[in-house]
Amino acid sequence: MVFAASSQVIIISPILLPIGEALDIPDALLGTLIPAYAILLGIFAIITGPISDKVGRRRILLAGTAFMAVALYLHGIANDYASFLIVRGLAGIAGGMLSGAAVAFVGDYFPYERRGWANGWVMSGIAFGQIVGIPLGIFLAEQFNFRWPFLAFAIAMTFAVVLIWFFVPQPNVKLDDQRLSIGRALRNYGSLLSRWRTASASVAFFLMFLSMGLYIVYLPTWLQEAVGATGESIAAMFLLGGIVNVFTGPMAGRLSDSIGRKPLVVTSCFAFGLIMVATTFIVTDVWIAYIVFPLAMLTIAMRISPFQALLTALVPDERRGILMSLSVAIGQVGFGLGGAVAGFLYTGYGYLSNTILGAAAIIAMAALVQLGIAEPTRQTTTPAVATAPLLEE
Repeated sequence: MVFAASSQVIIISPILLPIGEALDIPDALLGTLIPAYAILLGIFAIITGPISDKVGRRRILLAGTAFMAVALYLHGIANDYASFLIVRGLAGIAGGMLSGAAVAFVGDYFPYERRGWANGWVMSGIAFGQIVGIPLGIFLAEQFNFRWPFLAFAIAMTFAVVLIWFFVPQPNVKLDDQRLSIGRALRNYGSLLSRWRTASASVAFFLMFLSMGLYIVYLPTWLQEAVGATGESIAAMFLLGGIVNVFTGPMAGRLSDSIGRKPLVVTSCFAFGLIMVATTFIVTDVWIAYIVFPLAMLTIAMRISPFQALLTALVPDERRGILMSLSVAIGQVGFGLGGAVAGFLYTGYGYLSNTILGAAAIIAMAALVQLGIAEPTRQTTTPAVATAPLLEE
């Protein structure tokens, strides 16, 4: 599920120019395809969070994968800017159902001391997308047209529905037994945002994805225009980044189970900021991008699994869904905003402006994590039956 869901998002960046050419979309508007997905993802993540706390993560994962499969099949009939914007929005709705529930499921099923390892493996689906999905998607887009990658990922997502149905159980955790209502959901979200720790986590998610949107969305376009990169070379770059990611993610998660989450998160933020600022100065040929991009992916892999594991311990079981959905929603708003701003910065000031603002955002995230989120001091969890985390205030 993570493989297909992440691949259909990442593929937008390397085939942005073919989409624009096929649908006659101006360069400045291409970046708006990112917010179309991200904004609706954020809205429906907010809606789905309380529901998953009430009905359980398994039902949400099933509904989300089925809806995503349908949305991706509909990409095959998009024939202009408006229709493509609509199908990206439908995919965003499905993404909102899946994003928070996937991480919350790991928090439900695994004890805290193994969540870094488990998150690393689950999120390695993103890396497999870079290794297999993105090169395959670029090949299909170049040999046929931009619709074919989305149809391929629709087939993969259909397979994920079957796998979840037969092999993913509902964890034996406490569900929210109170009446589900809009007012109560809003009060619960307000309570999370009123607490310094959970509010800091949500803002940190926003900054993390804002920086990624600013850096990654127009990176392939810049490489094509600045150093003459081709579709094949960009596919190779994503392949190398994915190979690094698939090994680093589980290793970083396991390491964070031993030494703590924050050291890896903060260190990786500073490293990613440095790589972003250096990109336009040191990437003077395509082969240098083969080094720089995998290093950037390494820092992202070092950060995501430990950070998600840290967040799952900030609230009790019956509130995990709303926290993860809130964080994911705010994060996707950040990615969408980053993608939209990236287009205007790129066309107005050049790619260097994207990298500088992206670096500033990721350094701000490091400061928030360091100062605003404490590591849990004691856990009393057992596999598949997690109790409320005992945290030091």
